[in-house]
Formats: sequence, structure tokens, C-alpha cells
Amino acid sequence: MDDATASAEKRMRLRYAGACRVCDATLPAKTEAVYDRESRTVRCLTHERDAPEPDTEVDIGEAGSSARREFDRRKAGREKRIRAKHPKLGGLILALSDDPQSTTAWATGAVGEERLGGRLNSLQSETCLVLHDRRVPGSRANIDHLAVTPTGVYVIDAKRYSGRPQLRVEGGLLRPRVERLIVGRRECTKLVDGVLKQVGMVSTTIGDQTPVHGVLCFVDADWPLIGGAFTTRDVQVLWPKRLQSTLTSPGTLDAQSIERVHRELARVLPSA
Repeated sequence: MDDATASAEKRMRLRYAGACRVCDATLPAKTEAVYDRESRTVRCLTHERDAPEPDTEVDIGEAGSSARREFDRRKAGREKRIRAKHPKLGGLILALSDDPQSTTAWATGAVGEERLGGRLNSLQSETCLVLHDRRVPGSRANIDHLAVTPTGVYVIDAKRYSGRPQLRVEGGLLRPRVERLIVGRRECTKLVDGVLKQVGMVSTTIGDQTPVHGVLCFVDADWPLIGGAFTTRDVQVLWPKRLQSTLTSPGTLDAQSIERVHRELARVLPSA
């Protein structure tokens, strides 16, 4: 430890509880520890200096895993309720009836995430690093996929809807402009709101220097042969093959920066 480091640190009894910046161990109030004035952090007395970050492999996660678990949970819960209510006929009732749409939607979503996840995995390189099914701390929400590329971070929401995605614009000169996302006959504008919320959270996590892009990727939609992709409120709406070309576009981030951002996102947003 050099003189400058020593002068910035002070051995003392903590007035408040904290955590060691090296090993993350809890340090209760009145514990003797080393306080760093510059970083305003503490460390255990057992650590002479900050330990280097271990060069561990990043857990990229498994696409669709949380949606698949939720489907299994709901399906098992329904079976348990029916068998409890109808001890003799429960098996027959289950054989002759289908799970409700609120349950099967989770299986449908899981398939869409799994298929898109496979495509994203095939793009993995030093200039395209991906993460799947990330948990947002303090929230019940998950982010389906993240991709870190030379052009920035892509927050990707996978959807397996039928019908053609369209952008409908209402208002204009005399009324406020309102953009609506329609897929087939389904009103899907709230999906854009969800992606924008995730983009904001990721932007806060990695700072303002790295661009963060929002994407809605419809896996089984009725896309036209020519054109079809569009952007609404800065969220790109497209299909898997078009997303692939977007993620492989050249940009300004180098491989080292991509790896750094990728590791930070994997740390802050653990696998679901």
C-alpha cells in the first residue's frame, strides 16, 4: 500500500453498519474496520487492499426459463385444485378440458423466447454478447433478452403473436399525435410502454455513455415480404432475421467496452 492510499484510509469503529467493498461481508455498527475517505467505503481488517475482480465466466441465462416455470406452476396448481374438488372424476375432467388461456399464454411466450434466444446465441462473438431472462431487482418484471454490440445495448422483448404488426397514427395538425401498436386486431401499445420502462432502467444502470435501444421482436407475426419493420416512440418493431442484421451492424464500441458493459449488466440483472 502506497503513502497516498494510506493517507486516504483510516482504521476506526464504524458508527453505522456497512459492507466490505472487497468481500461484501456485512460489518455491523461498532465493528473495527478501515474507512476510505475518498470512496466513502469500508473494508474488513483482514484485507490489506482491494482484491482484483475474479475473471469468472458470465452466466448468460436460459431464454424462456421463467415463463416456462410459471406455466408449469399454474398448470400444476389447476390440476391440484381439480383433483381436490373432484377426487373421483378429477383425472377425467383434466383429460377432457384444456388449461385456460391465462395459463397457456406462458407456454406460448416461453416458446417465443426460446426460439429467439437460440438465434441470438448463434450471433455470440466478442462484438455481440447476449443475456437472457434477467430479473429486475425490486420488481416482478423480467427482461427477455439483452444484447451488447458495437452500436450499444439492445433491450429485446420477444412476443409470439399472430397477425400483422402495424403502426397507427392518430391526430396531427390540430390534435396531439398518438401512435398505437396494433398486431392483427389486438391493441398492443402497452408493450411499447413496457419496453421503454426497461430501457430507462438499463440506461440508469450503465450510465449515459452507452446507447440503449428498445426492441419488440414478434417471432410468428404475419410480416410482409417487403418492408414491415417500423419504429414507434424510439422502440424498433421487427422480426428475428431483421433483428439479426441490426445487431451485427458496425458501431463505435470496441470489444473491451462490450465485455465490460456485458459483465456489469449480468451483475446487476441476475438470471431469473
